[in-house]
Amino acid sequence: MKESSDAGRQLTYLAAFNEGMHQLMAEDHDIFVAGEDVGVQGGVFGSFAGLLEEFGESRMVDTPISEQAIVGLGIGAAVCGLRPIVDLMFMDFVLVSMDQIANQAAKLKYMFGGKASLPLTITTNAGAGLSAGAQHSQSLEAVLCHIPGLKVVAPSNPRDLKGLLIACVREDNPTVLIKHKKMFGVSGPVPQELYEVPIGVAATLREGSDLTVVSYSRMVTEALEAAECLATEGIECEVIDLRTVQPLDIETVIASVRRTNRVVVVHEAVRFGGLGGEIAAQVQEHAFDYLDAPVGRVAAPFAPVPFSPALESQYVPDAARIAEGIRGCLGLRPFIG
Repeated sequence: MKESSDAGRQLTYLAAFNEGMHQLMAEDHDIFVAGEDVGVQGGVFGSFAGLLEEFGESRMVDTPISEQAIVGLGIGAAVCGLRPIVDLMFMDFVLVSMDQIANQAAKLKYMFGGKASLPLTITTNAGAGLSAGAQHSQSLEAVLCHIPGLKVVAPSNPRDLKGLLIACVREDNPTVLIKHKKMFGVSGPVPQELYEVPIGVAATLREGSDLTVVSYSRMVTEALEAAECLATEGIECEVIDLRTVQPLDIETVIASVRRTNRVVVVHEAVRFGGLGGEIAAQVQEHAFDYLDAPVGRVAAPFAPVPFSPALESQYVPDAARIAEGIRGCLGLRPFIG
C-alpha cells in the first residue's frame, strides 16, 4: 500500500514504531524479533512493548549480550526464508557486530550471484541528547553508508518512521533503520493502516529560493526551526529531508541546488568524514556551475559526545547554529560549521 494522505491522527515517534511492529507481525508470521531485552522488557526504550504478550516467545526472542550473535542469527534466519528484525540497543554497538553486518549480511547476495534473498532488518537507536555518554550517543550512519549491499534509513518524524519500518521489513535486502533517541516523545500525524514510505526517496519539507538545507533524522527539526527564524529576516530556505541516507536521493538535492544556488548540509555526526562531505562532493560534481558559494556543512566537532548536559548541548548542532551557518553561506557572517 502506498503512503496514505491521512493527516488527522497523532502518535509519538516511539508509538508509531510500536504500532508498525504490531501490524507487521500480525500480517506476516515469518517476522520475528531478536535482541537484548526485546521480549520481557519490551526493549530498552519500550520500542517493542506488548509484542511478547501478543506474539509469544517464539517470535520475540531475548538474546544474550552478543551483538555478533544477534546479527548472525538474523542473517541465518533470513537466508532460510524467515523475515527477521534484529535490534541493537544503541548504534554504538553496530561496531561490535560489524563483521556480521559488513562481511556477511551486506555481501551475501553478491557472494551467491544474486540468487539468495536476505530480508533482514536491523533496528538501532542513535544520537545524543540524553546524557548517555560517549559510548551510547554516537551517530555512525556514515560508516554504514560506506558498505555496498546495505540500505540505511534515518526518519525524522513519526509518519516516516512507521512507513520506513514497513518498507524495510518488506525489503528483500538487508536494511538498517536508525531511530533517534531524542525524538521518541515527538508527536506527529500517522495513518493507522500499513503504508510504505519508499526507500531512497527524499522529501522537500519547505520550499525556498535563497538556499537549500539538506538534513536527516533529528537535525531536520532543527533545520526547519532555523528556516522559520531566517524567514523573519527575509531569507527563504528550502529544506530537504533525505529520509534514506543509503541509497542517497542526490537527484532531489541537485534539482533544489540548481534553483537556490547555495546549499548547507546539516547532520549530528562529527563533521570530518560525515555524509556532508559526500553530499558536498556530489553537488560540486553535478551542479558546480550553479553554485554561488562553497557548500556549507554544520555538524558536530571531531570529539567524543560529552556526558555533561551542558557540554552535550553545545556539541550537538541546534537551530541557532544552523542559522549562523546559513548566514555564513549567504555571505552575511563568517561561516560557522
